[in-house]
Amino acid sequence: NVCRLLSRRAHGFYAKDAGVAHRKNLGLLRRIMCQESTKFKNVWTTHSASPIAYERGRIYMDNYQCCITSIAQQPRLIYQKSKCAKSEKIEDALLLECPLGELLPSPSDYKASLIVLTVQNWLLRLSADSGEVLEKVYLAGSCCKFFRYLSWDTPQEVMIVKSAQNKLPAAARQAGIQQTVLFYLAVFQVLPLSFIGMLEINKKIFGNSVTDVAVSNGILIVMYSMGLVRLYNFKAILEQFMEQPFHLGQEFNWNGQVGVVGKYPFGLPCNIKITDTPPLLFEASSLENAFQIGGYPWHYIITPNKKKHKGVFHICSLKDNALAKNGIQDMKCCSLEPDWIYFHPDMSGRIIHVGPNLIKVLKLKEVKNHADQMEIAEDFTIVANRENCVNNNVTVTASGRVVKKRFTLLDDDPEQETFKIVDYEDELDLLSTVAVTQIGADGRAHLDFHCNEHGILLKSIPLKESWDVTYSHEVYFDKDLVLHIEQKPNRRFSCYVYQMVCDTARDDD
Repeated sequence: NVCRLLSRRAHGFYAKDAGVAHRKNLGLLRRIMCQESTKFKNVWTTHSASPIAYERGRIYMDNYQCCITSIAQQPRLIYQKSKCAKSEKIEDALLLECPLGELLPSPSDYKASLIVLTVQNWLLRLSADSGEVLEKVYLAGSCCKFFRYLSWDTPQEVMIVKSAQNKLPAAARQAGIQQTVLFYLAVFQVLPLSFIGMLEINKKIFGNSVTDVAVSNGILIVMYSMGLVRLYNFKAILEQFMEQPFHLGQEFNWNGQVGVVGKYPFGLPCNIKITDTPPLLFEASSLENAFQIGGYPWHYIITPNKKKHKGVFHICSLKDNALAKNGIQDMKCCSLEPDWIYFHPDMSGRIIHVGPNLIKVLKLKEVKNHADQMEIAEDFTIVANRENCVNNNVTVTASGRVVKKRFTLLDDDPEQETFKIVDYEDELDLLSTVAVTQIGADGRAHLDFHCNEHGILLKSIPLKESWDVTYSHEVYFDKDLVLHIEQKPNRRFSCYVYQMVCDTARDDD
C-alpha cells in the first residue's frame, strides 16, 4: 500500500489536491493501527506538583515553562524556561495554528504558537517551538483588573478574553455602592493578532440575575440564576455599538486618557458601549443553564428547569420550539454520576448520549409523510461489557441459606464496567471510549476505538496504570498516540504516554 501510494504520488496523481495524499496516509494509519498485531506501549511516565496540559503533540508542565514533544519515539524536552515569578503565572492558554492560504506579516506567524494570559493581565504570544515571546499586549486599563479566561468565538480566527466576575470590595458594598458591570470581554482577530474591541456586560442592560456569559460562533450567550439562557447576535452588537475602532500600537486619547493601545499602563479602551438591550435571538429555560445547539436542521437540547427532571433531555427544533418525535431522551439510570448528552463533533448532526453502561448515537430524520417534522432515531449503540456481573437481589449461600439484599447496585457501581470518557478523533474518524472497572483499590481501564459510522469495535487498548474513579482523569487520543493525565489529591499530577508499536517480535508487551 505504501509503495503504491508513493508511486501514484510520483506520477502526479495528487498534484491538484494535496489533501488527497494526506487523507490516503491517514487511511493507511487507521488500518495499521487497528490491526490485531499492533500494540500501544507505555513509553513514558512523569509526575508533577503542578497541572499538566496537552496540545497537539506537546506536553506542557510547570505552568507552561516546560514543553515536551510527544511525537518523538520517546517524549523529549523541547524547551525549559526559568521559573517565573507569581506575577507572571499563566491563567489560561490557547494553541494558535497558521491559517491555510493566507499571507502573514511575519515568518514566525506561519509556525504554531501559544496564546497565554497571565495573572497580571498580559496577553502573550509564545513560539510553540522555543517559548520565545513573539507579541505582548497589556489588557487592563482603568476599567478592569482581572482577565482570566481565553476561548474561541470562531476557532483559529476570533478569540475572546473574558474577565472574572466584577465584585466590589466589602467596604464598598457596606457603603451602599452598587456594581453594575459584571464582565468585560476583549475581542481579537488572530494571525496577525489585532484588536477588534472591548465591551462590558452590564446589569442595567442584561438584568440583575446574570451569572455568566460566553461567546461562540458569533452568538453572545447570557446565563441567568433562574436557569434562563438568552442568545444575541454578537457580530451585530460589535457593529451597532462600536464607538471608535482602535489598532494595537495606536496612540489614542480616550475619555481623557492618553496612551498607546495594548501598552502598559493604559491597556485596551472599552470602545463598545451597549446602550440598549440588543434584539433577542432566542431564549430557553434549562436546569443549570445546560443548553446546546446543533443538528440539521438546527435543534437544541435542554433539561426542563426542575430538579426532578435531572437526567431528562428534550430535543427541540430551533425554528419553532417543537419537540422532535421521540425527542425526550431518558436513560432512567440510577447512578452517582449523571449521564450526559451532546451533538456529535463530527458535524454529522448526530447526537451522543452517554450513560454508565450505554452509549447511544442518535440521528435526526424526517418523519414519513411529514417533511416539516423531525424524529430522533437510534443510529447505533455501544454497550459496556457486563457479562460477568451478577446483580441478584436474592442469593443462596453454600449451606442453603437465602440472603436478601437490602439495596441494589447503582448503574455506575465501580465494580461494574462503566463508561467514563467518550471522544472523537477527527483525522482518523474514530469514536474512542474509556471504560473502567474498579475492584478494591485497584481500578483497570481500557481505551476502545469504534467505527464512527457504525459503532463497530475495532481495537481495544488496556491502560497499564491503575485507575481510581475518585480522581480526575483526561485521556487524549491523537493519531498514533494515547496520553492519560491524572490528578490525584493534594495537587499531584501524573502523565502516561502510549505510542503505537507495530514490530512486537523484539518488544515485550
